[in-house]
Amino acid sequence: MSRNAQVTLDWADGTYPFALKIDQLAELQDRTGAGPWYIQWALEAALMARALGVPPPKDASPAYVIETIRLGLIGGGMEAIAALKKVRDYVGPGQINENIQTAFAIIGVALQGVPEDEPEKPEAGDGTSSNLSPAGASASPSSSAQAQPSG
Repeated sequence: MSRNAQVTLDWADGTYPFALKIDQLAELQDRTGAGPWYIQWALEAALMARALGVPPPKDASPAYVIETIRLGLIGGGMEAIAALKKVRDYVGPGQINENIQTAFAIIGVALQGVPEDEPEKPEAGDGTSSNLSPAGASASPSSSAQAQPSG
């Protein structure tokens, strides 16, 4: 199963695939001066602040929202010029706050993945793996077994 860290979201004027691949994450860091985990934290803090009716963190930048969405569109397959135009149309002044959730979802999938991307785990008792070490599978008493009195 592929771990493409892509998410499809209803955003702006339609439904779009978003993905922040390694190249987009590197460019996001270059353009914002912040690492992706910091950006994720700042976006989450901004969402919580908005819910509580208080200002977002002082060092949170609008670029975290703008660049995450723009680069997510590019990583999802949109041409760079079209992504830039889309972001200019829908993430401009006065529209940053309403786009925080979208940016948070995009970067969250890039960093943590989505459940559908998790590799399949074998079911318990299917015989494909054992929790026993070779010594644990032995019929010999373990070193922690109590000795039987001789009689």
